[in-house]
Amino acid sequence: MHLQANDFELFDVPAQYAQDRAQLDARWKALQREAHPDRFAAEGAAAQRVAMQWSVRINEAYQRLKDPLKRAAYLCELQGAPVQAENNTTMPAAFLMQQMEWRESLEDTDGAQGLEALADEVATEQRRVQQTLGDLLDVAKDPAQAVGQVRALMFIERFTQEVNAKLDRLT
Repeated sequence: MHLQANDFELFDVPAQYAQDRAQLDARWKALQREAHPDRFAAEGAAAQRVAMQWSVRINEAYQRLKDPLKRAAYLCELQGAPVQAENNTTMPAAFLMQQMEWRESLEDTDGAQGLEALADEVATEQRRVQQTLGDLLDVAKDPAQAVGQVRALMFIERFTQEVNAKLDRLT
């Protein structure tokens, strides 16, 4: 294995959206044990530096693979369809309307019950988008189509944080 291996190769898991979190966690722990700098103490500073590089690389890969949004964006990029969210903000009209309705609801809702209902609605949409991503990336093998869903998921995750922040202020 080399530092330039992609995350899926590094973790020895299939390059697909659907992942077993327990398997990722176990593999991360095993890789971290193998690369821990203390294991290389007898080999000197250079070996420990290399082990530290491996440890950082393993952690970066784990952060990408365990997060559905980061994993989907990474898969799109690996398959030649980078998300480029900062440059490409085009979204379907229906999704834009949904965003506006959610924003209005967030602004107009001051009670915990209403905010929790909004959070539930957004969570349902988040699960739907994640399912669609799985279908597009693992079944249809269509990363170009998946890019739009990745951008939608980015918005949903940011919006969820806003809803949760407003809920936290109320409680």
